[in-house]
Amino acid sequence: MNSYKEDIALAVNGDCDAFARLYAVIYKELYAFALYSLRNEADAQDAVSDAVIDAFAGIKRLRDEQAFKAWFFRILSAKIKRKQKEYANMPQYVENSDDIAAICSEFESIELQQAMKLLGEEERLVLSLSAIGGYKSKEIAKMCKMKDATVRSKISRAKQKLANILQIDERSALNET
Repeated sequence: MNSYKEDIALAVNGDCDAFARLYAVIYKELYAFALYSLRNEADAQDAVSDAVIDAFAGIKRLRDEQAFKAWFFRILSAKIKRKQKEYANMPQYVENSDDIAAICSEFESIELQQAMKLLGEEERLVLSLSAIGGYKSKEIAKMCKMKDATVRSKISRAKQKLANILQIDERSALNET
């Protein structure tokens, strides 16, 4: 069995099986990130599929084997941003929250999923990269073409918004019982 580094080297040289093994390691994170950002199962699947195609086509240009995961997330981020621009032009966008709850249950509670929906697109993006992807603010800044300080403040504001939203829900739940 090949190691992760060996699979990257093989994939860079055109080995489809090695690329598939690499994808198998990160596909849940990619999909969860896309789903949180887009809030639509079909669009998340499409974004991940498009990112996989682009990643496979461009893996020969991967310069730093250590950055494979971050590189893949950058490709997916670009796909997500394009889809979000399409949303802005759509007269009606309906999300299927049942699908989101079912698919993402392993990453967090339903209350947190609902609170995440209330964040702006960019806030969800940086917070998802941080919380789900495990990236540091410097890495997110490179992926999103932002300043490191901007990313840190967006993450901080997003966390504060989530805390406020969840606190309000807890208070209202206590008043109802």
